[in-house]
Amino acid sequence: MEKVIEEQWTTVIKPKNKLLDIDFKELWRYRDLCSLFVKRNVITQYKQTVLGPLWYLIQPLFTTVMYMVVFGGIAKISTDGMPQPLFYLAGICFWQYFSDCLGKTSNTFVDNAGIFGKVYFPRLIVPLSNVISNLVRFSIQFGLFLLVWLYYLIFTDAPVHPNWYALLTPVLVMMLAGLALGFGILFSSMTTKYRDLQLLLSFFVSLWMYATPVIYPLSTITNEKLRLLMSLNPLTSIIEAFKYGMLGVGQFSWPMLGYSFLFMALLLGLGMIVFNKVQRSFMDTV
Repeated sequence: MEKVIEEQWTTVIKPKNKLLDIDFKELWRYRDLCSLFVKRNVITQYKQTVLGPLWYLIQPLFTTVMYMVVFGGIAKISTDGMPQPLFYLAGICFWQYFSDCLGKTSNTFVDNAGIFGKVYFPRLIVPLSNVISNLVRFSIQFGLFLLVWLYYLIFTDAPVHPNWYALLTPVLVMMLAGLALGFGILFSSMTTKYRDLQLLLSFFVSLWMYATPVIYPLSTITNEKLRLLMSLNPLTSIIEAFKYGMLGVGQFSWPMLGYSFLFMALLLGLGMIVFNKVQRSFMDTV
């Protein structure tokens, strides 16, 4: 009699039955693919440009000068006694990291439909790689901020008073990444059917910056109802905490920071649930 030999498979792909059935071990197994996506994102962003990575520095510098002219010079908006370049750079480097991550992750399904339809890999790898690759840009811009910060701290009499809350900076960056990833995968899941959301998101992000204390301190908001409304913005406490730790100005509150962290956790959970559901059938609608 012939013996029946069972085939041994190295990889078995099965349909996911639960909304939040995310295999984090699988994400770890595909870490090499994630690193390749990160390298691709960094290299191709300014490929075939004359200045290349220098744009990482030029953009925040030009933005800072524009803010100094418009908001500091014309509008006369307070910077809590801080030198304008230092104050604006502190908000710009954090805000640009968040907005860049959100913009790239929000188009995950639409921009990668071609590769998603040809080969299997955990789809969450793509938005994760966008968040990680943007850390390169953030690190360069944060280095620029540190140089300006050290100049004012050592060589001038500017009232810069850093404190130990500056040690929370890695946690604050992690919270920014979590918020951007949560909002991004949620919007990317919805844009597979409703393309209008892409235009709405770009418009919404532009307005969102003005509802976040990037170009002004929270202390300038004297209306209690408006201050409470702005406090509901999860980015408010993050940026204010960073400025408080590095500059010694701003509003630091553990309850507000805890609210932002809880908001981030719930948003990531909701985003993963929707993302996990949409990835099963998005090729039918893209």
